[in-house]
Amino acid sequence: MSETSPKLRAQLDGIPTYRPGKPAAADGPVAYKLSSNENPYPPLPGVMEAAVAAAQGFNRYPDMACTGLVNELAERFGVPVSHVATGTGSVGVAQQLIQATCDPGDEVVYAWRSFEAYPIITQVNGAVSVKVPLTDGEVHDLDAMAEAITDRTRLVFVCNPNNPTGTVVRRAELERFLDRVPSDVLVVLDEAYREFIRDTEVPDGIELYRDRPNVAVLRTFSKAYGLAGLRVGFAVGHEPVAAALRKTAVPFGVSQVAQEAAIASLRAEDALLGRVGALVAERTRVQEALAEQGWTVPESQANFVWLRLGERTLDFAAACDKAGVVVRPFAGEGVRVTIGETEGNDLFLKAAGEFRAGL
Repeated sequence: MSETSPKLRAQLDGIPTYRPGKPAAADGPVAYKLSSNENPYPPLPGVMEAAVAAAQGFNRYPDMACTGLVNELAERFGVPVSHVATGTGSVGVAQQLIQATCDPGDEVVYAWRSFEAYPIITQVNGAVSVKVPLTDGEVHDLDAMAEAITDRTRLVFVCNPNNPTGTVVRRAELERFLDRVPSDVLVVLDEAYREFIRDTEVPDGIELYRDRPNVAVLRTFSKAYGLAGLRVGFAVGHEPVAAALRKTAVPFGVSQVAQEAAIASLRAEDALLGRVGALVAERTRVQEALAEQGWTVPESQANFVWLRLGERTLDFAAACDKAGVVVRPFAGEGVRVTIGETEGNDLFLKAAGEFRAGL
């Protein structure tokens, strides 16, 4: 028998592994998971009932076109049904967008640090990452990103609010950037945390997309809506983009349980606004407490905060573990901390204060 291994794509060599947030220990001192930007609340009213009812039929394939959900989204956002496409979370749709736009060697431009999946889904598809450093204020450097666009650029991600820093780009600078991008380059406004924004100068990407054929918007049900475990996201883009997403979608990728839960979540808006409001209030409390402790914290418009710790990052994460909370470290850079239950936030603040006092 031959000992030769199957020949695999060279582009897979060196792809970084996506690292999910570390779970809370089941039998140790850690009690609160603040590492994955999950919503700490249970499903919205009516969602569990809709999901359970849908589960009665999971011996059947789901509606591949996600007809009910797409119609609901189109009505909610005032866009044509043909402009909406769904996928397995916004990251699944993001990967489809690269598949739809990039041939091997084409370029994808994005800020760095930004969403950890961008370099992975870019390299998996044989495209080339062009990482543009954030400004000293941890914000997208849109001028530098515009200058990084070449004739090989096919797609640009703008993560707004940015994960993991929570920072935003505002209307004037974003519109100026969009005006500079060539019309044949797709700009994807990744708005996974849109519901947590309170800065009135941050534009709604769906309003920007309407008269810009090269702009698409990513949204998800994983964050504010609390459906992270069901994997359902969507994009709003003009007909050619949305049609390409339908072509690149995994058949039956969004389960019927996820579809029905997402529809029920959209119909529970009053409860959603209350929960998001409570998380935003907690975010403000946490940011103010960190500032009082002496930390420099970028103003977050998401459901997490960012501490730039450099070489002290892993030590800080270990101190949080010991205190009973799990945070998300990016070695050598910093720590992202999700706004969770009040008790978990308090444990984090206590750990942060003690760590700060020991510096």
